[in-house]
Amino acid sequence: MPSVKKYSRVLLKLSGESLCGEGDHGVKPQALSSIVAEIKLAVDSGVQMGIVVGGGNIWRGEQDRGEAIGRVTADYMGMLATLMNALALQDALEQLGVPTRVQTAVEINKLAESYIRRRSIRHLEKGRVVIFAGGTGNPYFTTDTAAALRAVEIEAEVVLKATKVDGVYSADPKKDKSAEKFDKLTFMDSIKLRLKVMDATALTLCMENCMPVVVFDLAVKGNIARAVAGQKVGTLIATE
Repeated sequence: MPSVKKYSRVLLKLSGESLCGEGDHGVKPQALSSIVAEIKLAVDSGVQMGIVVGGGNIWRGEQDRGEAIGRVTADYMGMLATLMNALALQDALEQLGVPTRVQTAVEINKLAESYIRRRSIRHLEKGRVVIFAGGTGNPYFTTDTAAALRAVEIEAEVVLKATKVDGVYSADPKKDKSAEKFDKLTFMDSIKLRLKVMDATALTLCMENCMPVVVFDLAVKGNIARAVAGQKVGTLIATE
């Protein structure tokens, strides 16, 4: 298993769905325990890690709001869902001895610190994993965009996007057996081909700030640590 690191500071993007394992909603203890063990393995290499987690295992605004709830309210509900997931990650990581802080863009002082860039960087420098909740704090923005924004703000060297597939494909590999896997892509190709790796806002933000993105399969044990060590996993999306 990798014991060295290529990157000094990374931003890990986790989907909310990763916390529910094979289920369709909620936080499943087995899935949570597996993920935090993988995070600890990477952190033990000495890398400074920020994490942005989604909330789709609890609330998917686009699907769940129906006609009764407006888009803005639904998006704020989604931000609260990310905070619930962040607290779960925090507790599970600290049970493994990994020091953490949760910072939220939606202020809830009883539960987490408000997001302050300089404070988050200081936490990272002290070896704490910083979990960013509440998305960007604004409706109409995804947690992928929040991940890109936080990565740029904390001066991370790469965004590690953990998914359910082993990289980026030309089509859904579960539906199309002829789908081609890309080892490397440019941001412009990702946007033009509409590969749905991340939303266009997130990709553009990464492109404009030369922030590479590695897309990999979270289910493969050791993949986070391998990505931190600079080993070839998944698909690299970069400027060139």
